[in-house]
Amino acid sequence: MNRFTAKITKIQSVQNLNIVNFDFCAQKLSMMSLDLNEKIKVGCKVILTAKPTHIAIAKEFSGDISYSNQLDAKITEINNGELLSSVKLSMGDATCESVITKASSARMNLKVGDRVTLFIKASELSIKEIIEC
Repeated sequence: MNRFTAKITKIQSVQNLNIVNFDFCAQKLSMMSLDLNEKIKVGCKVILTAKPTHIAIAKEFSGDISYSNQLDAKITEINNGELLSSVKLSMGDATCESVITKASSARMNLKVGDRVTLFIKASELSIKEIIEC
């Protein structure tokens, strides 16, 4: 599971639906959530999580896409299995992993050192822990 330390910058709520915005490594993240814990407030520092299989990668991306979370990253390691590839990425001091098919990794010609855009749907990001408020 990927872990991101971020600060809550904004919370929008309508009934029990919430959109929470975060500052993560000077980049913006958004999370969609139902029934948000009442302890979660603007200014809180939290740990966010996302599964490696829920992180998509684009190389030389341009255009519009519905993914709320688009982060600039650098590939630091690629491990190819028979069917899947584990791609390690860095964003400043933070790191994460994306698991994609080996065929996608080959088709994109991914290499260590490549600059890529990683995508996480707002519904696939969650708050694991409140560090401080």
